[in-house]
Amino acid sequence: MWSRISNRVFSSKVFKSSKDAVADIFSGSSIAVGGFGNCGIPENLIDETSDLDLENLTLVTNNCGIEGYGLNVLLARRQVKRLISSYVGENENFDKQYLSGDLELEIVPQGTLAEKMRAGGAGIPAFYTATGVGTIISEGEFPIKFKKGTNEPEFYSEKKETRNIDGRDYVLEKSIRTDFALVKAWKGDTLGNLVYRGSAQNFNPMAAMAGKITIAEVENLVEPGELDPAEIHTPSVYVNRIVKGEKYTKKIERLTLNTGEELQVPGKGEIKALREIIIKRAAKELKSGMYVNLGTGMPTLIPNFLPPDTKIYLQSENGIIGFGPYPKPGFEDPDLINSGKETVTLNSGAALFHSAESFAMIRGGNLQLSILGALQVSKYGDLANWIIPGKMVKGMAGAMDLVSSPTRCVVTMEHTAKNTLKLLNKCNLPITGKGVVSLLITELGVFDFKREGGITLIEIGKGTTIDQIKKVTECGFLIASDLKQIDVD
Repeated sequence: MWSRISNRVFSSKVFKSSKDAVADIFSGSSIAVGGFGNCGIPENLIDETSDLDLENLTLVTNNCGIEGYGLNVLLARRQVKRLISSYVGENENFDKQYLSGDLELEIVPQGTLAEKMRAGGAGIPAFYTATGVGTIISEGEFPIKFKKGTNEPEFYSEKKETRNIDGRDYVLEKSIRTDFALVKAWKGDTLGNLVYRGSAQNFNPMAAMAGKITIAEVENLVEPGELDPAEIHTPSVYVNRIVKGEKYTKKIERLTLNTGEELQVPGKGEIKALREIIIKRAAKELKSGMYVNLGTGMPTLIPNFLPPDTKIYLQSENGIIGFGPYPKPGFEDPDLINSGKETVTLNSGAALFHSAESFAMIRGGNLQLSILGALQVSKYGDLANWIIPGKMVKGMAGAMDLVSSPTRCVVTMEHTAKNTLKLLNKCNLPITGKGVVSLLITELGVFDFKREGGITLIEIGKGTTIDQIKKVTECGFLIASDLKQIDVD
């Protein structure tokens, strides 16, 4: 607590330039950085930080930019020693440096990361959460760093304390405080009060809380009294320095538009047709009035196959409830994206909030349904969908938080991948959650994991036989006495 007070300058917080505002960041600093994808990143502060002669930085951020933009610039200049993040995505600089042993990675579930930052700023040293229990996140088996020139881990994450509370296991997560925080807001006044725009709020309020010295850049700098006190998202008490950003590129990572053409399911021929069966069947799980979270991939296409009279409220982990269709050309907004970094619109009645709030409603069981994709599913309902060791290290993003919540979890998955079985006795990939799957939908059948006796085939694909399913399924399964054909009409 006293570190923030002792570092505060009790005079003007306004700096003339982004360069001046970051000038005292030092090598070895830990820095919390706001933003989600490219949305809401403090691009001017990042650029000026990258121009400093710095090394061995620790970045605490949800993700790390794209080629030539955002925090990826610091990665490219080899200024980062450790990245604490939930999703690194398709980042070539990260892949090369991490897998070659030049970069340390502490992977953290997205909701846990938001709460670690918020709690750190709130003076809470640690907290218990169900997210990640029984996975390599809690068991201490994730390779933080590889030995240079090999694919052999140099050291792993530590095993975390777990405790049973009221009959359920929880993992202890330590909070995060950083030396500095870089955040970006739409408007700010000279006292440091901040207002964010659209989904650009995301991780910025938590980063502002976590930093011992918080530096904010804004698009519009105004005098005290010009902001409505009721609309301020980050009060000035959290902000030490503020600067009007010199320029804004605001690159859109995934420009998605409504061109009026019929939406196409990815793939060709039979693969496309089978995926459409999965998506249409999954759409039948959505009922009017539901609050729903849809994962990336096939789940994002589900709303396009709902009956016109079905009204649902889509929740996006980066801070939206009630997002709507893709925008028409010319109406895209870089400050309005979904969790897949796609440009979206807002439906009437939508709400915007920060990422810690988003995961509070998830962990609190306020959503009725989440639909996720999968790499593997076990007969016990274990789900693996976030990493292929040594090959694909994208991160779990919000998946671990979603599956550990009371929300019903439905999984969509192609039954096999290039003749590789995916419905198994035991997942051989690191799991996202243990016993979390309620319903699995593939092109061959629908499996219920909550029936007495265990995994049960309750629907079968048109023209498919039980023997055909058994040949491409490693685990045994029960067959419902009322077995039906999958209906997608």
